[in-house]
Amino acid sequence: GAISSLQRQVEIQESELRRIRSEKELLQKQLREREVQLQAMSDKFCTITEEQRQEEIVAMMEEENRNLHQIVTEQESQLAEQSKLIGELQGTISQLRAEVVNARLHLLEQKQAQKEIQNQADALQHKALQTRVALEQVTCKFERYRNKIIQATFSVEGSQDPPGELTDNEVLEAMQKIINERAELQQMLKHKGSR
Repeated sequence: GAISSLQRQVEIQESELRRIRSEKELLQKQLREREVQLQAMSDKFCTITEEQRQEEIVAMMEEENRNLHQIVTEQESQLAEQSKLIGELQGTISQLRAEVVNARLHLLEQKQAQKEIQNQADALQHKALQTRVALEQVTCKFERYRNKIIQATFSVEGSQDPPGELTDNEVLEAMQKIINERAELQQMLKHKGSR
């Protein structure tokens, strides 16, 4: 929206600039026409002899010269104002174009940052899914391993079945007890064999 607004301002300023340039060209054309008229009158009066009311012609020429000089002065002043306004409009247009470029760059940076954030979010989501799968696999393996330990621990001859759900500590204690008993038995067999 900001870019569209800036572009509309640029178009308005450029339209105003074209209008002013057209007016400037019209004034320059009128100035040239006045100069041609002045030259034509000068040429015409040069052909008139002294006997053909020289004083009246000179007065008319001086009056016309004053009028033309005033018109030229006014048109030159208008042209100077138009040139100044054209310079200001060109500066404004350049500034608006720079703002449009900056707005587009800012928008591009925002889109790039949003894309990077989206990529990071996708990567994190993928990693979380992988972690969840790995956790499920580890949990499944742990449960199988725990069941094997319980089975090995309580399938020993003379051992009693567990009264209910065992905690991990109870499983470890029972397993440690079996390991100790087997170690003692092994020591006894070694000792008996050496004798």
